[in-house]
Amino acid sequence: MSVPQTVNLPDKFGQFTEQWQPKIVAELNGQQVKIARIAGEFEWHAHEQEDELFMVVRGVLRLKFRDGEAVLNEGELIVVPRGVEHLPVAETEEVWIMMFEPASTLNTGNVTSERTVAELQRL
Repeated sequence: MSVPQTVNLPDKFGQFTEQWQPKIVAELNGQQVKIARIAGEFEWHAHEQEDELFMVVRGVLRLKFRDGEAVLNEGELIVVPRGVEHLPVAETEEVWIMMFEPASTLNTGNVTSERTVAELQRL
């Protein structure tokens, strides 16, 4: 067996500049670990079959829900349960986020738009 490789997040974030385009940095048990640079507001969506974990690596992320909101600072995470509609908003100029979700999860969930990324790049 070979020794598992470490993932250096700052190095991975340094490999791309585009925003709202998740990249795969690791996979485990049918789950993908994705990172993305985001700025501004995304769009309302839900993931009907999957829970979604967001962790803020840099900046401040506001997650709006139909009945409230959560603000995540660097080093904080939240799990959005399946079926819960949410709207990610970058509170700072650019936010770096990491997400854990099943490999089948589309970034726009139950919505198809110009921001839907069907084929993710692996870094």
